[in-house]
Formats: sequence, C-alpha cells, structure tokens
Amino acid sequence: MARWLIHLAGAAFAAALTGVSAAQELRAYVITADGIAEPLTGAPGDPARGRALVLERSSTCILCHSGPFAEARFQGDLAPSLTGTGSRWSASQLRLRLVDASRLNAQTIMPSYYRVDGLARVGPNWRGKPILSADQIEDIVAFLATLQE
Repeated sequence: MARWLIHLAGAAFAAALTGVSAAQELRAYVITADGIAEPLTGAPGDPARGRALVLERSSTCILCHSGPFAEARFQGDLAPSLTGTGSRWSASQLRLRLVDASRLNAQTIMPSYYRVDGLARVGPNWRGKPILSADQIEDIVAFLATLQE
C-alpha cells in the first residue's frame, strides 16, 4: 500500500512538472453557433503564456501556421497566417477552433486540441488525453485575441 502511494505521488509530481494532469478530465463546454462563449477554465487565459505555447514546436500552432513572430524560424505554411487572428475571430470562435476545429470544417487538417472521442490515428501516448489542457487553450485564445490588424 505504501509503495503504491509513493508511486502515485511520484506520478502526480511528474505530471505537475509537465503541466499534464494525471486524470485528464475534460471540462464541460457549450457550443453556441460558431463558438464556445465561456472560457473552459471560468476565467480568461494569460496572453504571455499563450504566446509561448503558440511558438512551442512540439505540439502547437507554429508547426502549421506562420505569423508575426520575427524570432521564430521555419514557421509553418500548411495553414493560414495567424497575423490579425484577433481581428477575424472572437475569443468564442477562436476557442472552438482550438477545442475542435472539425465542428466548423469536417475536412480540416487542424488537430482537435481538446477532444478525445471519435478520433482516428491517435498515437498510443495520446489516447484518452487532450493535446492541450483547458488552461493552455485559454492562454492561447488570450494571445491570439491580441493579434489585431
């Protein structure tokens, strides 16, 4: 029993270091028209953390999108530029695009960053887990909303 608790505590500590929760439960949200009006976390995200996530090459935006990021070399060219994103879409619309872009375009190549059901070709390490947490989604939404033209 004690060994199991130590293992569980160690796993929780490792998950805390990586920003991924051990349980990975999705928070409920309501889609209205073409967006998700309420933040997944109940509060707006942090634009500075969102910018860092957008530029992170391991899992997010800069892999496919380009944008006003002079310091980022080798920006993506598979998807539209993020320049002016906050002028084109509301926070509600941006949130749905990140959570599950396939709700807006069934043929999209954009990953569903906050969905775990009904997906095909998911790597074993990602099965049953969203790519981004609710906090990360909100941080990215907060940053993208600042990209005004």
